[in-house]
Parts: sequence; C-alpha cells; structure tokens
Amino acid sequence: MITEAQMRLLALCSIRVDGKSVDWSLIARCALRGHLDSLCEGIIPEETPSARKSLPILRHGLRSPLSDHTSRIDDELRLAEKSGARLTTVLDDEYPENLRHVQDLPPFLFFRGNLNDEADRNSVAVVGTRDASDIGLARAKRVARELGEAGFIISSGLARGIDTAAHETALHFGRRTLAVLGTGITQCYPKENAGLLEEIAQSGAVLSQFWPSRSPGRDTFPRRNHVTSGISLGSVVIEASRTSGAKMQARVAAEQGRHVLLLRSLVDTQDWALKMVESGRATAVDSSTQIIEHLRGPVAPRREPLTEQLHLDVE
Repeated sequence: MITEAQMRLLALCSIRVDGKSVDWSLIARCALRGHLDSLCEGIIPEETPSARKSLPILRHGLRSPLSDHTSRIDDELRLAEKSGARLTTVLDDEYPENLRHVQDLPPFLFFRGNLNDEADRNSVAVVGTRDASDIGLARAKRVARELGEAGFIISSGLARGIDTAAHETALHFGRRTLAVLGTGITQCYPKENAGLLEEIAQSGAVLSQFWPSRSPGRDTFPRRNHVTSGISLGSVVIEASRTSGAKMQARVAAEQGRHVLLLRSLVDTQDWALKMVESGRATAVDSSTQIIEHLRGPVAPRREPLTEQLHLDVE
C-alpha cells in the first residue's frame, strides 16, 4: 500500500511543463533531507544551478493540485504490481544505503526480488563493453567468481557482453547479484536476457529508477550507469572502448567518490583508461586480489565536481 508521502513524491516526479520536468535527483535530495513539504509548496531549499532551473517548472506545475497526477501514477503502480515489482523511495528504510550517499540519487526504485541492505552494501559493479572479446568475457567471469568468493555482491547492468557474463557467473556459483535496468521494471533490454532477468529476480534483485512503462531511450542507459555505480562500493571495468557506456560509468564512479578499478589490460590498450589512472581518478589492477584490497580500503574521495544531471524523461 503506497503511503501519502510516497504519492506526493511520485507526483512531484510527474510534473511536466513544456516537455521539461523538475530534476529528479534534486527531488530525491530534498526529500531525503526532510524537505518534501517545502517542495510541495513550491520551495526548493537548495542553492544550485539545478534548483534554479527547476524552480519555475515546479511552481508552474503546482498551479494545479498534485492530486491531478494520481491517475497516471496509479496506472504505473498497477503495471509494477502486475509484473511482481515493488516500490521503494528515499523516504523508506528499504531504499539502498549506498545510494543515499551520492548526490545524483534517484527518488524512487521499482524492484523485483528482494533488497538486502546488509549484503548489498558490499556490492561491486563488474561492467564493460557489449561487444566483448572472448578474453574479455573470460576475465569478467574470473573477476565475478573471485569477488563472489570473497563475499562481494556482483552488480551490473544486464547488457550483452561483460554485464551478462558477470551476472551469469554469480548465479552459476550460487551468489547474489543485482541487475540495474535501463528501462522500466516491466521490460527487459536486451530481450534475449529475459530468462537471466527472471533468474536474478529469484535469488537477487532487479532494479529500475524509471516509471514501469518506460521504454529504452538515449537517456535511460546513461542514467542506469549512475545507479549501478552509486549502489556499489566501486566499479571494475573489464573491457571498454572510448564510446562504451562502461567508460561513462568509470567517470561517474569517480565523481561519486567510488572506487574506479580498471584492469591493466584495459589501461594498456585504451587512452581514456590510461588518462584516468594518470589523473588519479582510477586505479589499474592486475588481479582480483588487488581489486579486493582496494575495495576493503578507504572509500575514494570525490575526484571532481559532479556534473549537472540530465532531467529524466518521464514519458
């Protein structure tokens, strides 16, 4: 049963004015700090560029009651329920603890399976290119297996290639794994991973930061990377070109103050990876033992200012 506070939070996320929405991360931060009532009154208690952009959208949207959005939200909640998904928001205890500590956190998550915060605080993202080489897939499987043996939870984005290899390895060895979707919780992309998604939902968790009806789009997969990184202690990039989403996740992880661990083979072959290591935003690693040593060390300081986040398309 959805609470009144959850409904108000979702209603704020539903506001659209001339195709623009209030920055969802801004809503999440304010709600997490106890300012949900202020937002509902058209007040943003934050002095940031995002707040300045969002304020006129928020106030224009509040010219009509938030209750006007109830029908749309009810439809989305029915879709989620039909697919066996549940809702958690930044207002709830069940919301993943790791995500609470990043600035670009989502205001809500729909999820299938079960969230286990005690275990999931030790999640590690194993990510890489969709067009993985055979040796890249072998490396991903080995890293996922050895991290699982060391007690870490494997998180990834359910994409083809490295992500799929990481998830499948965790399941093969009876380990918990988290899949962060780049679509609504009612969909699966790529479609061939539908069976894998169901397996993960049975023994781990599948999460989405989007409305349940949301189809894949140009903005959804970059946003997925923010959550995959934020929910994890660090990101291990196995194999990725300069145009790969895994490169973006490495950058995001550095901005979030997470560990960024790049395989030595990647650093030796990709200029972007070498530059990240040389700038101190990432660490080159030669083995799972080194990965584990870094993950068990102090959390990395944020390396650079967080970039302004794109508004999420709620359509």
